[in-house]
Amino acid sequence: RMKEHKAMLDSVKRGDEVVTSGGLIGRVTEVKDDEISVEIAKDVKIRVRRDAIASINSNSPVKE
Repeated sequence: RMKEHKAMLDSVKRGDEVVTSGGLIGRVTEVKDDEISVEIAKDVKIRVRRDAIASINSNSPVKE
């Protein structure tokens, strides 16, 4: 299960809809080594550690 989660974290890319371990939902705007920028509302971006991503919903559009 840990291998699956690591593979999922390694596959995060710009444009993916993600859910953080804290329950925030947003769209990935930038991916760095251990940090990901996520837009959670229009013009509201947060930076989270890569390991704080709980899941990816690549095919789900973000509602605005």
